[in-house]
Amino acid sequence: EAAGSPEKKNWPLYYARAISEQQSNNWNAAEADLKEALTLSPDEPQVLNYLGYSWVDQHRHIPEALAMLEKARALAPQDGYVIDSVGWAYFRLGRYKDAARALEDAILLVPGDPTINDHLGDAYWMIGKKLEARFQWNHALAFGAAGDEKAKIEKKLQVGLNRDDRS
Repeated sequence: EAAGSPEKKNWPLYYARAISEQQSNNWNAAEADLKEALTLSPDEPQVLNYLGYSWVDQHRHIPEALAMLEKARALAPQDGYVIDSVGWAYFRLGRYKDAARALEDAILLVPGDPTINDHLGDAYWMIGKKLEARFQWNHALAFGAAGDEKAKIEKKLQVGLNRDDRS
């Protein structure tokens, strides 16, 4: 192996750098590093989850992202954040009942996470469980949703969602 060529054991370096790049609003570099981390170690659930969720959140490559996230779930079946990502991918694909089931599983593992509560509220709304949706959105606020997310949740509590709103 040539000097300086990355090895399997180097995947955490690419993963950490990708997180830093993403937080610095340099998504292209972050995405490249996440892909490199997966090339080096394709069975790392946290890398599969980070890239898959990022794509879903950006409305990009959703079928491919779902496959990655389902692989991550198989590798880390007790990781509520991975299960949330699977549920959110289902939501973005319009598979609202599947989304609700996955997000219910996620919330059992991570009950106090505002994002998971928000996601479950969205899924409930789309399958007609309006009261349960508002309950989850209120939980998301109580658990510390802040900034833009807080404002979006407050709006949903006022007017709900429509079928075109898969944000």
